[in-house]
Amino acid sequence: MPRSDDSPASKRPAKGSATSSTTKTRKARSKKSGAGDEIRLTGDRLVVRSTDGAERTSTGGLLIPATAAPAPKRLSWADVVLVGPDVRVASKGDRVLFLPSSALEVELEGEDLILLRERDVQAVTAADDKAERSPGQYL
Repeated sequence: MPRSDDSPASKRPAKGSATSSTTKTRKARSKKSGAGDEIRLTGDRLVVRSTDGAERTSTGGLLIPATAAPAPKRLSWADVVLVGPDVRVASKGDRVLFLPSSALEVELEGEDLILLRERDVQAVTAADDKAERSPGQYL
């Protein structure tokens, strides 16, 4: 039997079409701007800027890229850029000594930085120590 135009099925809107009673309005997403955003770390994390270059030069003058170098067993110094809320031993501006193999590389605002946990930090020195230090005695 054919349906008449008065049936409830014909009065329902087709799938995909919206009616004013069932339409939900969505907020427009705000565009994120890289310059004004503040980065907050979680837990015991530190972001540091390494002062050592990734590439090294051999004694013969050959350039050794970071990808060709063996896994480092030497500790490195770096400047602290960001500090998480649970970090107790270092603050922003300090220099920390860490093992590079325990670090993760991260790019923030176009700059290559290193992400560490507090337990990976071996030593800390304040940033102002260089200016206040007197030279050692020579015999």
